Formats: sequence, structure tokens, C-alpha cells
Amino acid sequence: MRILLLVHDFLPAHPAGTEVYTGALARRLVERGHELRVFATEKDIGRPHLTLTRREWQGIRVDELVNNLFYADFQETWDYPPAAAAFARVLDEFRPEVVHVMHLLYLSVGCVEEAHRRGIPVFFTLHDFWLQCARFGQRLHADGGRCDTIDFSRCGTCLAQFKFAQSDLERRTARVVAGVKRLGGLDLSRVARRVGERLRPHATTRASEPEPALAQEFAARAKERDAALRARLLPCVERFFAPSRFLREQFLAWGLPSERVELLAYGMELEPFADLRRVPAERVRIAFLGTLAQHKAPHLLLEAFARVPAELRARATLTLHGPKEPTSEYIARLEHAAAPLGARLAGALTRERVPAVLAATDLLVVPSVWFENSPFAIHEARAAGTAVLVSDLGGMAELVEDGRDGWRFRVGDAADLAAHLTRILRAPGELTRLARGAPSKDMRVSAEELEQRYAAALAARRAR
Repeated sequence: MRILLLVHDFLPAHPAGTEVYTGALARRLVERGHELRVFATEKDIGRPHLTLTRREWQGIRVDELVNNLFYADFQETWDYPPAAAAFARVLDEFRPEVVHVMHLLYLSVGCVEEAHRRGIPVFFTLHDFWLQCARFGQRLHADGGRCDTIDFSRCGTCLAQFKFAQSDLERRTARVVAGVKRLGGLDLSRVARRVGERLRPHATTRASEPEPALAQEFAARAKERDAALRARLLPCVERFFAPSRFLREQFLAWGLPSERVELLAYGMELEPFADLRRVPAERVRIAFLGTLAQHKAPHLLLEAFARVPAELRARATLTLHGPKEPTSEYIARLEHAAAPLGARLAGALTRERVPAVLAATDLLVVPSVWFENSPFAIHEARAAGTAVLVSDLGGMAELVEDGRDGWRFRVGDAADLAAHLTRILRAPGELTRLARGAPSKDMRVSAEELEQRYAAALAARRAR
């Protein structure tokens, strides 16, 4: 069958969990004999806004829409007719039998409606909370606090401080950069981005309280978005997939009907982990792997490690793997905290290096303070036989049975995390007992599961 996957960003430039999952699924569906394309967006001021181009990734056709965030209004962050129109052109040219949505950030709810209008069954994997939260789907407030419940008045104070579109200066700069590249072949986009980063306020800069009237306006806009997404998606989506029980429960509470939301765990590529040999070391190797960002909380790990008695710290190494933005105040804080502990910020890992790095890690710590869904880092650690210590929150806690295949600590509690690290370093033999490589679902199985659901939807339509 012809299958079109719809995702906000895509590989190789964006190797985060959703994109990695989408790429692996695409490969396995092609392996099963299906014709497949990916529709994605890319922010690239070196190309004109709304340019639709074609490229290939590992033999798979990618239709890529340039979205430089030239939004005129907040509503365009989720209901953007130009993105829907570009997607419609690809639908009419490719004529897919199935559309599977992975994410709508930088796209539009109208994309789903365009597929439904053509009678194409639409499936939707819920990777995060973007349908509930306009601020990147993280359910984190501008002040860094977690939103345990959806409160539109609180959304208003958050979104009033949210930079959701490019400024006039940024738009003019982007047009100049795109024009220079088109006419002379010189790409100034990297230079422009570096200058922009230096001029942009740091993420840790305390935001001032928004004007009450503006906060009230955005509270109303958030409520409108919430209701509209539910009303417009439900008639169009055949089935939603939730990779964790926690995420499913959150979306049932949001208003999705239970019979339309299936719990379907992630598959992952297990081949790179098949022949791994774990490498022993004299010291316990503790690591963080992921985005070095406030909500992922590597700072919490450093704070906890500092509380471990010095004689026990000497028995361990601590490495933080993740991309380091050189102008980031947060990265500077991490480096300052890491130095006296002998901890190291090792930079970003390529996907190819992840299995070997995990095989040379004794304990992976996942200290996130936001509602993680089903983190790939935990799945990969299990596949590599690496013990995990995770925040007792959301999909992280769901993946780890305390004391059996890892441990959980109280979310955001550096003292509790330090107590766990201290206990582990006093009795490191526990790591060997736990690090057995609990099985994960292979992506081949995941592709077969989805193929069955696609085929059933098509058969049901033919039978009508």
C-alpha cells in the first residue's frame, strides 16, 4: 500500500525521539514492500519561506516544506492554511492509501482534514502533549514549573511570553539571506543564526509578568485552540496510538474517546544492540544522554552527584552526553557545576555511537522534570543491558519496576537522587544484577502491527 508519514521535523538534521521512531518505522514499512513517503518541515532561512522541495533519506522520498515561522497570528501555529495547501498538493500527487500523523507542530490541523476530505484513513501517534499544550507540547510553564493540570488562565500567562513567530527584523533578514543564496550561491544562514543567538535573551533570564489584558487574551486563545483541535481532529482520525499508559490516560481525560485511543508501545531498532559486548571498568560509569535543557534536568544530576560523599564519587565517573549550544547560559551553568566534580560534558552523540556508549555505561540517569512519554533513552539502555535510574513521573516510571530492572527517585528531588547514587556506589554489584537487557519491541514487530491496522481500516472502508 502507499503510506504517507506526516511529521514536524525529520532526519538527519533532527535526531530526536519522534524523528528517530518515524525514520525507523519508514524503513521497516518499505522493507515489507510498501511504497512510502515522508512529509516534514524545516526551518531554513537560506531558502524562501513555504518552498516545497524533494529530497531522499536512506532511499525514502521526503517532501520538505520550509516553514520559517512567518506567522501573522497565534492561530497559525496550529491552523496554518499554507501548510495544509502544500500537504494537499503532495496528497494529490502521491495519492496515499493511508496517512499516519506523527506530529503537527509547524504544520496544521488542516493537513489531517485534507486527508480526510479525500477519504484517506488517518492514524495519529501521540508522542507528547502538543494537542494540549501550545508551548512545544511539554506542559511546562514559562517560569519552568510543570503543568500538572491544564489551566487556561495559567496558559495565558505562559503563552503571552512565548515567542511563536519570527520578528519583522528576523523576517527581513531571512529574505535577504535567501535572496543572496539564490542569486550568488552564498549561504549566510549559519552566520545569521549565530548573530541571532547572541542577541536573543538567554532561556534562563527571568521573564517579566505579562500585562493582565494580554494574559487574558492568550488564555482565551488557548481555550479556543484546545476545543478546536478536539472538534476538528476527532471526525478525521481513525485511531490514536499512545505509547504509554500514562499518555493514554492523559488524553482520555482530555476528551478523546477510549475506543479510539489504543495503547501501542514503541518499537525500536534492536539490530545495533544485538552483538554488543559490555566493557567492564574499575569505576562505576554514570551517564546522562539527551538534550541539555532545563526540563531534562541534567543540572539536577550534577547537584545530586555533588551531594554524594567525596570518597564514593571517587569510585565513579559522570558524563553528560548532549549537544552544547555555545551561547547558552544554561550550558555555561552546567559546565561550571561539572568542573569541580570531575564530571564531563561530552557533546552530542551520533545515532551510530549510542549503542557502544551505552554498553560502556553502568548507570544511565534520566532525571527529567517534565511528563516524558516513553523515552527512547530508557528503551536503548535496556537493550544495551545498562541499568537505569529515572524520575518517578509519567512514562519514565512506567518503564522501570523499582529494584527489578532499575530504580526510581522522587522527581526534582536532588537529595533523593543523591541517596540512590550513594547506595549504588556503596554496592555496585547491584548494577550487574539489574543490567540484563530487558527485551524491547523490535521495530519489525511495530511495522507489522501498524500494517495490520492500516489494512483493517482499508478493508472496513471497502466493505461499506
